[in-house]
Amino acid sequence: MKYRRKKSSSGFIIIGLIIIAFILVLYFLFRSTPESQVKRVVDDFYQYEQESDFGNAWELFHPFMRDKFTRRGYIQDRNHVFMGHFDVSTFSYTIGDPKLLDSWKMSRESDPINEVYQIPITQTFKSKFGTFTLSQDVFVAKDKEDGDWSILWSYE
Repeated sequence: MKYRRKKSSSGFIIIGLIIIAFILVLYFLFRSTPESQVKRVVDDFYQYEQESDFGNAWELFHPFMRDKFTRRGYIQDRNHVFMGHFDVSTFSYTIGDPKLLDSWKMSRESDPINEVYQIPITQTFKSKFGTFTLSQDVFVAKDKEDGDWSILWSYE
């Protein structure tokens, strides 16, 4: 009578552990941190602005910013200033590293916002007046209504 040897299941265990380790490595490499989320929102905003899609850019504003600009007014003003006065059709931009602020105010009159990221932006425009650079800190905070990260500018 022949006896079959029971195959060792240790090979399956080792393969399983390797797969689990690989999944964990991928998770930690590609997980979405708050810093990467806010940079993505800022990048989306400036991509819309680059494409002169000021309506979608306005959609990324925090409610405090939406109180300052109507959607229609923002579209008209941005188009008028950059395309009309400066004769700029597009621009390049760089996004700096986000810095977490415990509390921040958009203006002296506004309520403080907790957990705000400050991100330096540099825009380079080529216009009929030559090349010029605009440096601005952009602030990103969660919108209390929908929980999405949204754009703010300082008016201090």
